[in-house]
Amino acid sequence: MSQTATINPEVTQPVAKASKGHPKGLYVLFATEMWERYNYYGMRAILVLFMTKALLFDKVFASNLYGSYTSLVYLTPLVGGYISDRFWGNKRSIIAGGLVMAIGEFVLFFCASLYKSAPDISSILFFTGLGLMIAGNGFFKPNISSMVGQLYPKGDRRIDAAYTIFYMGINVGGAIGPFICGLVGDTGNPADFKWSFLVAGIGMLLSVVVQKVFQSKYVKSPEGNPLGEVPANSPKQFSNPVYIVGGLLLFSAVLIGLLYIDAKVVSYLTYLLIASVLFIAFVIFSDKSLSKIERQRIGVIFIVAFFVIFFWSAFEQAGASLTFFAEEQTQRDLGFFTVPASWFQSLNSVFVVAFAPVFAWLWLKLGKREPTSPFKMAMGLMLLALGYLWIAFGVKDVQPGIKVSMIWLTGMYALHTWGELSLSPIGLSLVNKLAPFKFASLLMAVWFLANAAANKLAGVLSALYPEAGKTTNFLGYHMTNLYDFFMLFVGMAGVASLILFSLTKLLKKMMHVNAE
Repeated sequence: MSQTATINPEVTQPVAKASKGHPKGLYVLFATEMWERYNYYGMRAILVLFMTKALLFDKVFASNLYGSYTSLVYLTPLVGGYISDRFWGNKRSIIAGGLVMAIGEFVLFFCASLYKSAPDISSILFFTGLGLMIAGNGFFKPNISSMVGQLYPKGDRRIDAAYTIFYMGINVGGAIGPFICGLVGDTGNPADFKWSFLVAGIGMLLSVVVQKVFQSKYVKSPEGNPLGEVPANSPKQFSNPVYIVGGLLLFSAVLIGLLYIDAKVVSYLTYLLIASVLFIAFVIFSDKSLSKIERQRIGVIFIVAFFVIFFWSAFEQAGASLTFFAEEQTQRDLGFFTVPASWFQSLNSVFVVAFAPVFAWLWLKLGKREPTSPFKMAMGLMLLALGYLWIAFGVKDVQPGIKVSMIWLTGMYALHTWGELSLSPIGLSLVNKLAPFKFASLLMAVWFLANAAANKLAGVLSALYPEAGKTTNFLGYHMTNLYDFFMLFVGMAGVASLILFSLTKLLKKMMHVNAE
């Protein structure tokens, strides 16, 4: 999953004496995050299937809308994190965001219940539900992760293990969400999709209940003080329930409108993302107080953020074109049971749980020979390209209408997960390590913007998924079949990988790892 959280072994931190075990608050946050990820990935697993099978959107529109939705999911934490830091606090933001997301799922449940009898109302409910999911995520996501580190004294050796445990919660939720939602909703009958949204919404409510019931008792600082309280300097009116509810309604309405406009009126999101990155770059690099070393380190962040766009835009085909492939071109009939297409989205999380300890052991085993962060990220891109090369050979020379073995998708997801483990936690930690304190939040915004751009591009690329008798085109590259389509990602990720490999020595020099 792209929400990887870990500590980079290159980072040197002050050493504090480690206590035995972990605070109970960690397991509260684990359960809260697990149920939220169950909700998000469960709904995502059936989203494009619901759009194409029930709402009867064509694949091009469904793919682009999927890209806009997931892109905005990465943008709203910038707003939610800002409001939390200054006005609401982590605790209130998590509960408020979780409730908004749960309401969004229940709105989608009614959308899926009315798509035949009242299609116009169903269409309104669809955009409303997605907008609420985006808005709620903006308050939930940035706050839950930041509270993990606050449970421990600075420099505590348990923090690394704590984030590993927390990351397991993400992936347990990411594994069971598509499984449960696919089991009850992806049955072959479009009318059953509503049950997927219902069980996803119930999971989100469980997340809120766990956090609400246990946070005050267990989610505490090392000194025993409750974490995530309202900031001391927050104006009192921002704690007024009327302001809180009104603010959430306004924010949700804006997001519903932004999603609808991008999907139905004018596709502006790509330009907004580019403008945002240029604006942040201008704000940072125009600061004359930055030293030469700081400027070079910031340059590294912008460079690696650019390359992760190529990774995630190919990786995030999982929720769009690869779901179409699983549905239409993969032999899922076992004789006694037909595997739902949505179940394949559980594989990434299953593989993360299985292989994350292996990668952690590998980096430690290499010791002084451990590759630099940019080299690891280039490895991630190459593994992603190999995953698409694997599935491209699986469909090469296969006649239209012939379904291929599940081994091709399964092997591809394994390679993609290895790529993720080489790139995602390493890149996130690199940003934390290199960013000057005064621009830490802005540079993390650059990372989120890169993810948002990648998800938007993922939708655009998924829209090129070849239909029988049709040719699609991307920058002069023509695709008439699935082999051509998958080779697009082989070339895109492979070339990006080779360029990043060639830049690793320069980037290492710009990082000034031993300069301090």
